[in-house]
Amino acid sequence: MATAAELQVRDQVFIGGEWVEPAGSEPIEVVNSTTEEVMGTVPACSPEDADRAVAAARAAFDSWSRAPRQERAEYMAAIAAGLGERSEEIAATISQELGMPLKLSQMIQVGLPTAQFGAMPKLLDEIAWEEQIGNSRVLREPVGVLGAITPWNYPLNQIACKVAPALAVGCTVVLKPSEVTPLNAFLLAEVIAAAGLPPGVFNLVTGTGPVVGEAIAAHPGVDMVSFTGSTRAGRRVSELASATVKPVAMELGGKSPNVILDDADLARAVPDGVAKCFLNSGQTCSALTRMIVPRGQLAEAEQIAAATAAAFTPGDPFDPSTRLGPLVSAAQRERVRGYIEKGEAEGAKLVAGGAEAPEGLNRGYFVRPTVFSEVAPEMTIAQEEIFGPVLAIQPHDGEDDAVRIANDSPYGLAGGVWSGDQERAIAVAKRIRTGQIEINGGAFNPLAPFGGYGQSGHGRENGRYGLEELLQVKSLQL
Repeated sequence: MATAAELQVRDQVFIGGEWVEPAGSEPIEVVNSTTEEVMGTVPACSPEDADRAVAAARAAFDSWSRAPRQERAEYMAAIAAGLGERSEEIAATISQELGMPLKLSQMIQVGLPTAQFGAMPKLLDEIAWEEQIGNSRVLREPVGVLGAITPWNYPLNQIACKVAPALAVGCTVVLKPSEVTPLNAFLLAEVIAAAGLPPGVFNLVTGTGPVVGEAIAAHPGVDMVSFTGSTRAGRRVSELASATVKPVAMELGGKSPNVILDDADLARAVPDGVAKCFLNSGQTCSALTRMIVPRGQLAEAEQIAAATAAAFTPGDPFDPSTRLGPLVSAAQRERVRGYIEKGEAEGAKLVAGGAEAPEGLNRGYFVRPTVFSEVAPEMTIAQEEIFGPVLAIQPHDGEDDAVRIANDSPYGLAGGVWSGDQERAIAVAKRIRTGQIEINGGAFNPLAPFGGYGQSGHGRENGRYGLEELLQVKSLQL
């Protein structure tokens, strides 16, 4: 069951290599998204705690940045091993905090961050740390103290996407995880402490974005901020960081198009697209939430999508038969239900689901898997990020029209193209302005660059690109 065995009380934060009492006194409650019961508490830190963490990171930077790369690589491998040893505990914690079905949590919420740390030793060898250009020796050096502010939907993975490359290249880190799903970050801090990293290299403070997140973003002792979250919050982080002219890497919202061309195999494309929309109960920034299908095949696509949605049975994430867990919070549930109601009010055709609670699930933050069709580009559900299991099917009248609809968005994070001819699909993908595009359901690659165009942010994470984002370039004229 999704009920926590005991209350997980965290009353200290990790600063300077030690678990210390925070200056902020009020605890933040962490709620089990399935039972709606409090499952733990974490400290609501203050700007003073952020100051202490930044000071510790600054003090540790010089020696850590000059440590041999092999030494840092060995620490990263030790962290990966530590996460692997505690994978069951971490997966169970995240399934309780977030609601993702346990089997998926084990693969995604634990497997991906473990792989992130595990990839660092090899990736360090792929960086051109020094190169000769004429009479100049060009060096790549760590940017400094990184302020990492992370979201609740893939909590540990988004932490790992920032912390692993930062530590590997020689940066020191101040991490503020989401206060909605923070408990997994404490497990990572314990693994890092057990690996024996020098004091101050990694620091963990918890609290709200407007208090602790803003203190980190504005702090003159922070050299760079890496933020993942909403576009609205990203604007605020950029505004605060601009006062000290620090670089900001950010991965924000998405409204990703999934273009199905007239020669695609609908029986493959539509179920794959529905699954990509509903993963993590739709709480995925890169979710393929707009399915753009040939107008003449709209009825067939609706039929397949409705049947696929029906198989996404909501329920307890610890029940092996569950394919759709709850949303993360009551606020998120009400937000998503509001979008479903708006879709109906604006005239979209409801094909599956709806705003009512799933049958038999009166407790937990559940939403019915929902599919709309005949969604016009100007409708709210075609333009705004819903962050729930809600698919919008949009008809197109040919390849050019499909591209036009796909690009009719302020976002540009992800996308998909389906065609019986792979080269045709690639040609269409090149016209769609997003940071990554699946061709005929191509698998996610955690070593490929991840990031967006437009209001989906700037900068890239994952693989060699994630390391290069955290490096400064220096020229020595000889």
